[in-house]
Formats: sequence, C-alpha cells, structure tokens
Amino acid sequence: MNETRRFAVTALLLASVLGTSTARADDMLGSYVARISERDHQASDGYPLDSAAQMVRQDRANWHKFHRRDRDDEGDAWFRSNEDRADLERMLKRGGAMSGATRRAIVNGEPLIQVDVYSNSVYVSILED
Repeated sequence: MNETRRFAVTALLLASVLGTSTARADDMLGSYVARISERDHQASDGYPLDSAAQMVRQDRANWHKFHRRDRDDEGDAWFRSNEDRADLERMLKRGGAMSGATRRAIVNGEPLIQVDVYSNSVYVSILED
C-alpha cells in the first residue's frame, strides 16, 4: 500500500475511533476508481487542461456525458450533472482534497486514482502510477 493510501486509511480509521460527531460533520458517501488518461487531460472541445482538479472533473464528464470511458473507470452516483461536476472541481481545489504528489501524478501522467466522496468534501489518492 503506498504512503498516500495508507494515510487515507489511517485517517478514516481514526475518524471512526473518535466517534460519530466527526462522522456526522462529513459522512463518507462512497468511493470510485478512475484512470486519468490522456483523454481526461483535454477539455471536451480539445484544449489542454492544466490542473488536476480540471482533469478529474473531465474524467467524470467523459464517463457521464460523453461515454468515453477508460477500462479502469468505475461509475459514480454523485457527479452526473455539470453542476455536480463543477462542485467536484471546487472541492478538489480546496486544500486537503489531494496531496501535491497526487496533483503532479495526475497532471504529468495517467494514474489510477481513488476518489473518496464525503457529504462536504472529496479526497483523491493514487492507487497506481
């Protein structure tokens, strides 16, 4: 298990040990896995994207709207509409949504990611570079 993934698991376990007040503040809704491929590095009209948040958002647009799916992509129940994907991008731009190493891996490569979705936030980790 890579260090980022280990940290995420540890944080989830710690939150569950601390009690329900922490969980109520930002309940975990679920997770999905996606490959951020070259097609996710470009906007729908072809221009190159320059941030990890934009690329993760584009991956969901490719899944839900354009049906351009990578072999490793999984569906999700949270980012079906453009408005929901805009919220996803805003949450990803906040501090803590993903590490600097995760951002660099997404922008510079085609990693397999896991997106943990909470009621008020998201957390992205790299499963495979």
